[in-house]
Amino acid sequence: MTHLLDAHAETLRFAEHTASWHVVNSEVPDVDLLLRLHRSNFDLWHLEDRARDTGATDAVIAQVKREIDQTNQRRNDLVEKVDNALMSALATASLPNPESPLHSETPGMILDRLSILSLKVFHTDEETRREDASEEHRERNRQRLSILQEQSSALTGCLADLWQQVVRGERRFQLYRQMKMYNDPTLNPVLYAAAERNRMRGS
Repeated sequence: MTHLLDAHAETLRFAEHTASWHVVNSEVPDVDLLLRLHRSNFDLWHLEDRARDTGATDAVIAQVKREIDQTNQRRNDLVEKVDNALMSALATASLPNPESPLHSETPGMILDRLSILSLKVFHTDEETRREDASEEHRERNRQRLSILQEQSSALTGCLADLWQQVVRGERRFQLYRQMKMYNDPTLNPVLYAAAERNRMRGS
């Protein structure tokens, strides 16, 4: 079962694709849930940059905010799908052990954090080499980069340990349904109030 999730390999893969996507905007296969999750974070990162463009019009910012909302929904759905796929695979081996302690964070959640960390590492590393920035700026980002790399290494180790414990039946995790409300027109009061106003206008 250990082949199902290799934390160190996935961390490396996130870093490799972070770099390559900045050069070539390649497609991600639908079957590769982890890479699709990472791509969602990659897209979110750059949408958030665009949302802070002080020269952008209100209409452009509004459109970017909607794209952020849609992309974040996709990201959350993919975390759930990753965990669901792992749990389905574990079930074939009668795992996880229902008697073992429950871990508060799922592998999908940790992988999501590692994906974001890989983006922080990449962009912070860029800042250490900016020729148009001061040496003070570059040094500050070298210090930040060292911290981020340490955090990524530690979190990768935590995921590797968790997965080994799950496979040995010593630990378990549960599937956390996202239950997002803001995109559901029947649950978001702003959306269903607007729908009611439109219905009244049409009646």
